[in-house]
Amino acid sequence: MKCSIEVSVNLLPQCRKGCENQTPQTYSGYFLHIALDKGMNMRNFNISPDLTPLYRSAIGFDRLAQLAEHAAANNSNSGYPPYNIELLGENRYRITMAVAGFSMPELDIMSEGEKLLVKGNKTANTDERKYLHQGIAERGFERTFQLADYVRVVSAELEHGLLNIDLVREIPEAMKPRKIDIVTTKTLS
Repeated sequence: MKCSIEVSVNLLPQCRKGCENQTPQTYSGYFLHIALDKGMNMRNFNISPDLTPLYRSAIGFDRLAQLAEHAAANNSNSGYPPYNIELLGENRYRITMAVAGFSMPELDIMSEGEKLLVKGNKTANTDERKYLHQGIAERGFERTFQLADYVRVVSAELEHGLLNIDLVREIPEAMKPRKIDIVTTKTLS
């Protein structure tokens, strides 16, 4: 049975000796997160920015702040598998992931709302190979991408160990800039 304790401390980088009595709201800082397991061993340690000042002074930008907090706290996306994000045109993008060794049935792409989830489930290898060095990863992965408004997946293809996912941003007509004609009113004289 695992038990964890999580401690959050607001670190105030501007605070020097003698200003301990200042209120935390006067400083923008960082939060220190430490997670301890049942034996009080440190299991997880990270520092994330404190976006409280943004919440206090910017109206309507809470989604942007949440995205920044999510990006800072998202440790589950390790460097595996490596990927590129390309800008192909004004509203066209491509995510290219190096998935060597995965076949099409072992890969799964799911788009739900503003999230794109790419999973690779490596089937167990039944061969009894004796490796002198095994540098090619044969483990599954799960990578999540946060999509902007109006971005959707158009296609995906697997070619030469690279998974290409094409995306497009389709802005609705009502959201596009439009010219407003100015008319004059006739006055009666």
